[in-house]
Amino acid sequence: MATSDPTPTTDPGATAPGVTDPSSVGTAKTVVVVLFGGRSSEHSISCATAGGVLSAIDRERFEVVPVGITAEGAFTLQPDDASRFALDAETLPTVVDNGTRVHWPESSTTRELTVTEADGSTRLLGEVDVVFPILHGPFGEDGTVQGLLELTGLPYVGAGVLASSLGMDKHFTKTVLQAAGVSVAPWRTVRRRDWDAAPERVAADFEALGYPMFVKPARAGSSVGVSRVGSSGDLAAAMAKAFAEDHKVLVEAAVVGREIECAVLGGRGGTAPRTSVAGEIVLAGDTFYDFESKYLGAPGADLVCPADLRGDQLAEMQRLAALAFEAIDGTGLARVDFFLTDDGWVINEINTMPGFTPISMFPACWLASGLSYPELIDELIALGLETER
Repeated sequence: MATSDPTPTTDPGATAPGVTDPSSVGTAKTVVVVLFGGRSSEHSISCATAGGVLSAIDRERFEVVPVGITAEGAFTLQPDDASRFALDAETLPTVVDNGTRVHWPESSTTRELTVTEADGSTRLLGEVDVVFPILHGPFGEDGTVQGLLELTGLPYVGAGVLASSLGMDKHFTKTVLQAAGVSVAPWRTVRRRDWDAAPERVAADFEALGYPMFVKPARAGSSVGVSRVGSSGDLAAAMAKAFAEDHKVLVEAAVVGREIECAVLGGRGGTAPRTSVAGEIVLAGDTFYDFESKYLGAPGADLVCPADLRGDQLAEMQRLAALAFEAIDGTGLARVDFFLTDDGWVINEINTMPGFTPISMFPACWLASGLSYPELIDELIALGLETER
């Protein structure tokens, strides 16, 4: 399958990345619910991403309704203030329960939201055009919120229920990609009950993967709960760390190769997915790209974008990224993570709501492709408005 040219067009009449068709959003301001926070361990990263979106979204074209989900799952109306959600290593941002409660439409016949204030009074928030669910991890990125929005009939940005569910579960992502003919890192999947019942037997099955290996929660992101295991003596602690996040864990063989990532956008009007230039994670020594490296500026990892690839390597990466996107029935956006080995490309995983802070790899790849952060937000909203669910 051929992919489109990753460089956004400069034709003002086109609908490629960075050029929003005015008819898709109307002449009045488009009302966008920015939905963030949530019940997962990636709550703070979601808040930080929301802060980036709130600061960059075009206020001349969009009216924003910030809805924050608390760690307990309450939908609250939050201040439209990006500074409240800045990412700080000392104090990670959170959704504070201010006593408000946002209520979704009562049926698919209306797009009207209401809010109950902390004093018990209720008022209308008005009609909503589209929801931008900037949620990472379970109870948000995994198809649960997407199902809620489809039940209410509200258009939304990003992957649908199926793609969200597949992308969240690393075991099923690998299974689907392997069936599509894509190379993936060798792995084993184990449930907590099986590990608890016979850890020695299960660990013996991992030996075929060799050391070092990586232990990951099956349904978590942002490298939460991930460990690099260098020997059998480190395995039990790594499994405990991963099982703290999920009752299903993946154990993957370490793949020797460059860590390359590609950003994907859905095509307008049913056209093919669009792919960015490549970004590379350059690691120092035996480190890996963990939570602190991704978001808190910890040393040991640098992002290089665009990555230094030959033309044929870039074209093949883009082809595989688009293939993976369509294999899980992707819409809206995704980031596909690769290893470039001596034998070619191996897909590590696909993320249907990638890190989206202004310095994250997904927007960085599109910036290097000619699409600014505010333009990327515009394009994602336009895709959300046109996607049929």
